[in-house]
Formats: sequence, C-alpha cells, structure tokens
Amino acid sequence: MPKDWMDLPRYSEEYINGVISFLDFAYSEGEPDGRQIQCPCKRCCNINWYRRDVVFDHLVADGFVKGYRTWINHGEWAIPMAVDDDTDDEEGARDDIEGLLNDAFGDVSHAEGVTVGQNEEAKKFYNLIDGCLHGWSNASFTSLLELLKEAMPDINIPSSFHKTKSMIRDLGLDYKKIDACPNDCLLYRKELKDEKHCRVCGTSRYTENSSDNSENQPDKKGRLIPAKTLRYFPIIPRLQRLFMCSKTAASLRWHDEERIKDGTLKHPADGLAWKNLDEMDEEFAKESRNIRLGLSSDGFNPFRSMNISWSTWPVMLMVYNLPPWMCMRPEYCMLSLLIPGPQSPGKDIDVYLQPLIEDLKLLWEKGVKTYDASKNETFHMRAALLWTINDFPAYAMLSGWSTKGKLACPCCNKNTSSLQLKHSRKTVYMDHRVFLPMDHPWRTNTRSFNGKQELRPPPPVIEGPEIFEMLQNAENVFGKKQSTSSSFPWNWKKRSIFFELPYWHKNPLRHNLDVMHIEKNILDSVIGTLLDM
Repeated sequence: MPKDWMDLPRYSEEYINGVISFLDFAYSEGEPDGRQIQCPCKRCCNINWYRRDVVFDHLVADGFVKGYRTWINHGEWAIPMAVDDDTDDEEGARDDIEGLLNDAFGDVSHAEGVTVGQNEEAKKFYNLIDGCLHGWSNASFTSLLELLKEAMPDINIPSSFHKTKSMIRDLGLDYKKIDACPNDCLLYRKELKDEKHCRVCGTSRYTENSSDNSENQPDKKGRLIPAKTLRYFPIIPRLQRLFMCSKTAASLRWHDEERIKDGTLKHPADGLAWKNLDEMDEEFAKESRNIRLGLSSDGFNPFRSMNISWSTWPVMLMVYNLPPWMCMRPEYCMLSLLIPGPQSPGKDIDVYLQPLIEDLKLLWEKGVKTYDASKNETFHMRAALLWTINDFPAYAMLSGWSTKGKLACPCCNKNTSSLQLKHSRKTVYMDHRVFLPMDHPWRTNTRSFNGKQELRPPPPVIEGPEIFEMLQNAENVFGKKQSTSSSFPWNWKKRSIFFELPYWHKNPLRHNLDVMHIEKNILDSVIGTLLDM
C-alpha cells in the first residue's frame, strides 16, 4: 500500500484521504477488539486504544509517530499483536520482533514472497534472541553490536563487547578486580597478590573441586576461579571526569559562588563539619573546587528473591559540592566498592575499604592535577570525606562501636541506660529524661515514669581525639574464623579504618543515621505509641 501521503501536510486532502484509507485497512485487516485500535499518533505511540473517530482526530492534529511506515500494529503482514500477553510469552515476543525487523529492513517484502525468517539479518537477530531473551551474555552483546553495524553502517558504536569495555576503560570508568579471602581476612594485593592461601586462616584463594578438596577448580579456559572477588571502582578518575564537563565543573563551585550565606542551614557547607574542615586546613578551604564527600553502604540481595540468603554490599560516595538539587541525583552518586556475598562482611568491612581509604589519603595529602573545563585551566584537586550515613547495623560495621547489648547507644557510650526485661529477655533503653533541661517538671515527676526523680545531667559526648587515643594501641583482628580481640574497651569491636585519614579524628560528625530509618522506625513507633495503635 503506498504511503507517500504520510509526508504531506496534514491539512491537505491527500493526507486526510490517506488517514481514512489507513482506518479502513486497520478495521478490515487488524480485527480490533471492541471496535478500538491502537492510536499511532505522535502522542499515543501505539500505546493507547481509541475508537475510530478519536484516532482520526489524533492523526489529523498530531500526525503519525515517526518511522511508523509498516503498520504492524494494525494488521499489515497479518502479524498478531496481543495486548494482554504476558511478557514471558516467547511466541508473543517473536511476533513483536518480526514487526521490528520488517520496520528495520525495508527490502523484506511480503508481496515478493520473502518472509522475515528468510532474511539473513533476521536470522542473526533470531540467534541473538534465542541466546539472551532470558540472560545477557558477552557473546550475545557482541552479536547485537554486529547486527546494528550491518543495519546502520554509519552508526558510531564499538563492534564488540571487549571494545566497549576498552572504551569505558579509556574514559576512566573501569573497575579493578581484587581477590579476597572467603573468610574476609585479607585482600590479595600488593605483596600478597601472588599468594595462593590466606596467611591468617590458611583458606585457599580459589574455589575447590567438590571431588577432591586438595585440588583447585579451573574454569573453561584453564584459569583458577577466585573464591571471592572485590570490585573497586577508582574514585580519582571519576572525580576528575566531573570537571571535564563545563556545566558540571561550574556547579561544583556553587557552594562558594552562588549559595546564599544567610546563616541558615540549607546545605552541608552551612554545617559545623564543613566549617571545621575549612578551619583545619586553610589551603584546602581556599580552593572551592576541592571535593567534599559523603559515604554510605548497605546490604542487598542481588537475586530478587527472599528465599535466597545473600548479602552484597555496595559502597557509595556522594559529592556535596553540588547544589542540593544535583548532589543526590543517581548520576552523581558514585559506586566505589562492590563487596561480594554471600554473607555480610560485618566488622571486616575495613578489609575491603583499604583501596578506597588509600585513594582518599592521597587526595587529602597530595591531591591530583585536574583539568577544569569551565575555566579552561588545570588545578590541584584535593578531596576529603566528611561523614558516613547508614542504618544502625551498618553504623556499627563502619564505626566499630557495637550497636547491640547494654551499651548500644554510640552517643551515650559507657553511660547508656539499659534494662533487660524479665520475661521477653529483650534490652530496652530508658532514662531519657536526662536529656531534658535541669528545671523541666518531668524530671521530678515520679508517678508518670519509673517512680524515681531524674537529677542526672546528660551523658558527655566523647569526641574524636579521645576515641582515637583510646583505640590507638588496640590491635584489629579481621576474619570470620578469628576470635575478636578483648583489648577493646567498652562496646568497641575494632579501630575503624577511617581513623587512618589524618583529619578523621578531628571531625565532629563522623557517622550519621539515615533519615528513612529514623522516620520509619522511630517516628512511626512514637506516633503509634501515643495513639495506642
């Protein structure tokens, strides 16, 4: 059927007659359900279903969606389009693919007796779909790239999966694989990179053959398979790339050049931790392009199944130099580490943080030369980590203070007021009246509380230098099979690796709880208690 009229002005008589002929064809060949068809106008894009008069109005007002030359949704080539088909139906998926192929390769003509399956490009596409409809492999990705290159020779894309990885590597967005002890004792890097067994627990670095535990199991290419692999995404090239876009580079100075400085807390730059860092190093404060970072981590199950117990831990970094409407957008949140499962690393997460901490030390002490596209100049970029933000269990993993037991509160520390219930054997934390003003009437109200007056002042907050001094001589012991050292005072389980950063112990706000858990777990519980829900 000729379709030259689709390019004519929509007010012309030829176009209107063409729309009428299209509707006649769709209603005669397409067998629409309930006398409605999919509207192919620019707004509906073959998604919405309307009656004939509504579709006619849309096509005259907006025209056909771009590229819809083969009316596969309206009966052309008699390809059935099942609207309510389940997405897992392979036959329905093939029908859609046939239509896409006929759209892509115009030389395939049903009138000439050439079917879609007989076209060479279509055959290649079918081979691709057979291999990756339910799983995407490297080879299938390469096949897709080859197909696209054949269909569109002028398109500027890499020709294989490995060339795609090379392109990403050249952009500074690659990652490093670092083998780890399966018991979280150490990383096989630097002087340990050639070791075959863990120096701490003696466990093999590689997976073992189930038939003979003394032999390592190779893969299909004869290489030994590591039992556990950390993926580290180097942060220095990623931070440098932020300045290669002139608009993003200018936004990184927003906190200094455009922020309204009226004394109210609107941005981390208005907070105490930011100002404290500026006072600590005046040279760092003078350069507004120096990066301030936040760190967050939590576990998730990558298999989308609650029946599988698996915990993978990504470590994310946020850039706080950006304006508030940009700094939490996904494109500016950087994945720095991907810690594999199946178990949570627990306090041994410090083992996996080593390469990240080394880069953070380098960025603080020496810095790196970076090109700023917004000013067309090179400057010396430095960076500092302001704090971490996590839920309460991850708080314990990163800070080293156990958030369980009688001394669970990291702020009250050794002065935590706790009570174990007799029957449920659960620990509850009471005596919150100590945080009220000394002249508050609730302090002397014995009837509404535990029958006692509360005359104690709030517990003092232990500052970073005191914690650093307290844990300086304690020896960390990492590994799932290693017993925890008893040399740590109070509720400490380790000396956090963050204390290796020269400025960390002077930071007034090192670890924070995320808003979501406070809102859901605390506020909802308080409201529920008050309303007796």
